[in-house]
Amino acid sequence: MSRRGLFGAAALAAGAVLTGCSSARGESGSAPSTTPKAGVAGAPKAAPIDEPRPAGSAAIAARHAGEQPAQWGMEMPGITSSFAAKGKQMAITFDACGGPDNNDMDDSLVNFLVAQQIPATLFLNKRWIDANPARLAQLAGNPLFEIANHGVAHRPLSVTGRAAYEIAGTKSAQEAADEVWANHERITRLLGKPPRFFRAGTAHYDDVAVRICNEIGETPVGFSINADYGATASSSVVRQNMSAAEPGAISLAHMHRPQSGTGAGMIAVLPKLREQGFTFVHL
Repeated sequence: MSRRGLFGAAALAAGAVLTGCSSARGESGSAPSTTPKAGVAGAPKAAPIDEPRPAGSAAIAARHAGEQPAQWGMEMPGITSSFAAKGKQMAITFDACGGPDNNDMDDSLVNFLVAQQIPATLFLNKRWIDANPARLAQLAGNPLFEIANHGVAHRPLSVTGRAAYEIAGTKSAQEAADEVWANHERITRLLGKPPRFFRAGTAHYDDVAVRICNEIGETPVGFSINADYGATASSSVVRQNMSAAEPGAISLAHMHRPQSGTGAGMIAVLPKLREQGFTFVHL
């Protein structure tokens, strides 16, 4: 069984494996971490702030104008969905999708991660960042958390407008570049360094958009465990999904819907995974 089998047979059978966030369908000072980071093969290293960054979204988009994609989905060459673990390592990631009803934060979940010294990569949408400058500063100031890019409008990254879960994708090379670039620049200005990783809204990409993302300097990230189905899963389902973890897994869950089952499920399962010998690492 592939890593995508970690979703859970029942959800696959029902066609209800969600990675997007939507209001109607569930779209929600600490000591430094001593946990080692796990390197992701092929991931570009963040350039020092004094090195030149890409020329901008227009220049990058122009190089790909008119290209037709050959692949579409959540898995393809260029998308990082797992990593080469050193022992029983796994990476925990959380999305904050932003927009109406999606600009909150699950404080109980974040406080638990801090108290337990569990590192996580946080994929933050530009709308969420704009609505939460103080929260962003607090998160970014804690070495447990790496801030990553979750785009501007939470759209699938496409050059043809292809949709996922009824969410229309970006429809040109320029729109795809802008979806990554504007938040890349926003995070860089706020934190003084560019984000290294990007996850598209719904975690769907085409291969042209993957190349555009790479040229901006970010690694497109998928997942191997869909923990909370777009913040729609119950806490028991979150626990079940996370319990299927294998070394090198990257889990996807959501941190912006405190009323969902995500926080309770994670708070229950992460200590058990640690007891089983898992170490939590950054990407």
